[in-house]
Amino acid sequence: MLIGGTALLLGGGGLAAYATTALAGNSTPGAMSGHQQHTASAITISCPDVGERLRTVPRSAQLSVSKGLSSLDKQVHDAYHKMMGGSGADVLNPLKAQRQKTIKMMVSAIAKNTKRPSYLLKMSGCTTKPVDEGAGAGGNDSTKSVQDGWYQGQNQTQGADQNQDQNQQDQQDQQGQDQQGQDQQGQQGGQQGQAGGPSPDDFVDINNVQPNADAPPFAAPQGGNASTGTFTTECGRNEDGHFNSDNVIVTPGVSNGAHHTHDYVGNKATDAFANDNKLAASDTTCDNGDQSTHYWPVLRKLDGNAEQKPGAAQDANVGTTLTPATVTLTFRGSQVGQVEAMPRFMKIITGDAKAFTNGTKNANASWSCTGFEDRQLKDKYPLCPQGSQVVRTFAFQNCWNGRDIDSGNHRDHVTFSDQNGACPQGFKAIPQLVQRITYDVPQGQSFAVDSFPEQLHKPVTDHGDFINVMPDQLMSKAVDCINGGRNCT
Repeated sequence: MLIGGTALLLGGGGLAAYATTALAGNSTPGAMSGHQQHTASAITISCPDVGERLRTVPRSAQLSVSKGLSSLDKQVHDAYHKMMGGSGADVLNPLKAQRQKTIKMMVSAIAKNTKRPSYLLKMSGCTTKPVDEGAGAGGNDSTKSVQDGWYQGQNQTQGADQNQDQNQQDQQDQQGQDQQGQDQQGQQGGQQGQAGGPSPDDFVDINNVQPNADAPPFAAPQGGNASTGTFTTECGRNEDGHFNSDNVIVTPGVSNGAHHTHDYVGNKATDAFANDNKLAASDTTCDNGDQSTHYWPVLRKLDGNAEQKPGAAQDANVGTTLTPATVTLTFRGSQVGQVEAMPRFMKIITGDAKAFTNGTKNANASWSCTGFEDRQLKDKYPLCPQGSQVVRTFAFQNCWNGRDIDSGNHRDHVTFSDQNGACPQGFKAIPQLVQRITYDVPQGQSFAVDSFPEQLHKPVTDHGDFINVMPDQLMSKAVDCINGGRNCT
């Protein structure tokens, strides 16, 4: 169905779409007049990430900030869908007014008990962005080297190349879909380029990728002073079906704060309203009493299944949820010395759910195939040969500031060591968590990760979350195993 120059793909009420517009020469930001809609560039909405700029959030302001961040995401969500509706209406100016009001509320709440973060007030304006100017534009191709020596994670992942010819391919895909009468289904999205993402250019045959990782993700640190042991905790594959679209770290106290569905293993109580006491009292899927929370966005098979609930089709995440084939949770040591115990209730996020519009500063996605894990992809989905599984790997930050279990933006209290294994001044080495998840997926361009609608299901937006709720005795065992060079479970 073609409305005002915009191809819409509707399936059971789930909306996902690409808009085509000429960005140059628009007299009104966000407006798409009829004569401007003939040109061939898929676009999305890009807004400054207020959450990433938060530094100090007093306890008294946490709920207000949480609600504010969730509101900002919902505002972008709604503006994106309005833009996709092809009405030609200005979406950016009303969006800016909404964001101004919400950010002012957040600033006022924070200012009651700490210094007023006035710099946030400058972050209300958004822009439209051509898809081919997404995360990694002008950077290094994800099929080139992602690692120099030991696999560290984010420090070797920045600057992924982002699909040079994607705008042309997207237009061809949506025209072909419209001509074939697929506007009311979406079952062919994986093969032809699904409206709203992913694009065919988001996939690469793993056989065509040169080895770019010097060691598998679980390789032990090397060197005379390295702590070479590992500790693995077995928590299942989410066989119980623990899903929700909450984000207890970023938007606690708010339902559907993620706008995409999360897969959980470990702590059974995890949702938006699970505080530390609730987590500590909960049962767990882990077989060693580890009550920690591990979660990540689900992977979906692009079969057109439109599940009508928050985080799924209502938030433009369409398809059947895939259950992991395996989930491995391993902690490893440091190249340069021993590691110290993580404090209980420490919260860590790795990767960036908004990396497509934010850029790759915090991106830490790694995609591969079993049998090919010396080839890690940062901004591409792998097409694996028959019998090989898709692999997602999240190597978490391995340095801690020694004080805080969380921070205002949920990042500043932890960081990565450098490529030699040394932590920055003021930080100390902690066990590095590596989440490795494998999937059996249909052959072809048939799957995508859940995302915020405007992130277009790009592989660079993949991310993992962790709350350490190990009992102290179990954490001590893990540290002793790692520092003692033993492999323990």
